[in-house]
Amino acid sequence: MIASSPFDLSLQAIPVTRRSLSVLGSTTRFWEYGDPAATTTIVMVHGFRGDHHGLEPVVAQNLPGVRIVSPDLPGFGESTPFPERSHDIDGYAAWLAGFVQQLAPTGRVVLLGHSFGSIIVSAAVAGGLPADAVVLVNPIAAPALSGPRGVLTRLAVFYYWAGARLPERLGYALLRNRAIVRVMSVSMTKTREPALRTWIHAEHDRYFSAFANRQVVLEAFRASVGHDVSEYARRITAPTLLVAADRDDITPLAAQHRLLRLFPQASLTVIEGVGHLIHYEKPAQAAAAITAFLALQDQS
Repeated sequence: MIASSPFDLSLQAIPVTRRSLSVLGSTTRFWEYGDPAATTTIVMVHGFRGDHHGLEPVVAQNLPGVRIVSPDLPGFGESTPFPERSHDIDGYAAWLAGFVQQLAPTGRVVLLGHSFGSIIVSAAVAGGLPADAVVLVNPIAAPALSGPRGVLTRLAVFYYWAGARLPERLGYALLRNRAIVRVMSVSMTKTREPALRTWIHAEHDRYFSAFANRQVVLEAFRASVGHDVSEYARRITAPTLLVAADRDDITPLAAQHRLLRLFPQASLTVIEGVGHLIHYEKPAQAAAAITAFLALQDQS
């Protein structure tokens, strides 16, 4: 039985269109929510091994006056992989620049990245992708191998290496092993609400293994642990909002404060009682922070 989403009714009230663009050889599927004539467009970039579904709880908050565009990263969800380049930070940053260029949004353009997506967005903007504002949710503020779960990260490195090196059938079985996915989900989920926990685990069961092939997931994993937002922060001149969690096991709060000081102009909102799954556990608080941030930009 599939757990029902606590956000379904809100999502059903928001107009949505499924579209696609060809970017760097990838058929990129994306979902457009809200009024296409809105004066603000937020382009959302999801995290590692996820797809656009992960950010739908934030979409469901129906941010006022905003059109949201949420693609599946190439090689994940319904988007096809790059045919001739690696799924690394340079590849994904170039893809995001090409995607936004083809999308050609008018009005204010905001780029939002969650987790791995925060690195992609940061690299793209630092590399010259124009943005009127940047929002990074659960940003990867420091190298994963030096974080509070550095030992587990090293185990994950071996896990993905083995998944790519084993014979095909065994490799896929390892990478899509439901018990391992559940351990990951349980370790990151902080809420004590039984229904919400059940739904979050069901979401990971449904979408965490929606990758195109083993090479894609290995390349993307190496990119996710080999880079962080601090590499790019000084070159991001657009107003930036960091939405961090006080119980994030991947990036400690102290690292978020250090990251904040690297940006030319940035602010930090800390959401309490949540870890690396702000988008699932505290989407209303995240949406409120984004709305307040955008309103402040309107006044400046």
